[in-house]
Amino acid sequence: MSPERVLVTGGAGFIGSHIVDALVAQGHTVSVVDNLLKGKRANLNPAARFHQVDIRDAEALSRVFSGERPQVIVHQAALADVRGSLVDPTGYAATNIVGTLNLLEAARAVGTVRKFLFASTGGAVYGDPAELPATEQCPVGPLDPYGASKLACEYYIATYHHNYGLDYCLLRYGNVYGPRQDPEGEAGVVAIFTGRMLRGQPTVINGDGKQVRDFVYVGDVARANLAALERGRGIYNIGTGVPTDINTIFGELAEATRYTHAEAHGAAKPGEVRTTYLDVSLAQRELGWSPATTLSAGLSQTVAYFRERMGVG
Repeated sequence: MSPERVLVTGGAGFIGSHIVDALVAQGHTVSVVDNLLKGKRANLNPAARFHQVDIRDAEALSRVFSGERPQVIVHQAALADVRGSLVDPTGYAATNIVGTLNLLEAARAVGTVRKFLFASTGGAVYGDPAELPATEQCPVGPLDPYGASKLACEYYIATYHHNYGLDYCLLRYGNVYGPRQDPEGEAGVVAIFTGRMLRGQPTVINGDGKQVRDFVYVGDVARANLAALERGRGIYNIGTGVPTDINTIFGELAEATRYTHAEAHGAAKPGEVRTTYLDVSLAQRELGWSPATTLSAGLSQTVAYFRERMGVG
């Protein structure tokens, strides 16, 4: 496709920075909006123009849009921790819902935006899925404010298509992992386990470790966003369709990191979804996208990244 002007929110973050790199490699003109609260300057691609702006700041966003006149928005910026959303539901609504509305309004006002790509969540909007693997037609039922905020954004984006003709793709990600993920905090079990194992620290599995997730490599997620630039409209699951439990993640990472501590289990986290994984056949048919990275290959690349970053042999 012809190069376009693409604005990526959260482009200094884990997933967003990989998408920026892929866009730049394809020759697109890329601008990044990030407040750097979670994102890192080290993740920024030097070929992208950077605006340190919070998506809650409508006036600042309007100035960015007026200057950049983007043709596509790739919206990755969000607060994304389930347990954090239970502590601060208002803050999550302000960033995820109001921030998204600010972007939609800026896109409507500037008049150059032809498509809006949105990072939603297949792990949270379905709650405990009524079907497995969950298809895009699976009834939605978020169990936490994070999932509820993402679902609200999906509905708002659809209204901008209905009322203003804004084309869109809503990409419901599985559990994304890979290089640049934050190994601290609550989110990202692969990064957390990898960081602790490489330091030789105790690594605790919540509950029995039989919770099942759909782990998808960040490079595959970036490719899905590139595919959605020119194909598809509506909702697409982006995962692997492969159910993997946390005990398996622990075992593979322990082998990759040469971790010698015994497997340890702690208390289960209340309200956690037990089993969820995604049917990705619609993305295969309509976006021409399929996951290309096996779990073992993705975990190996992730461990290699953290070894280098942490200076661990």
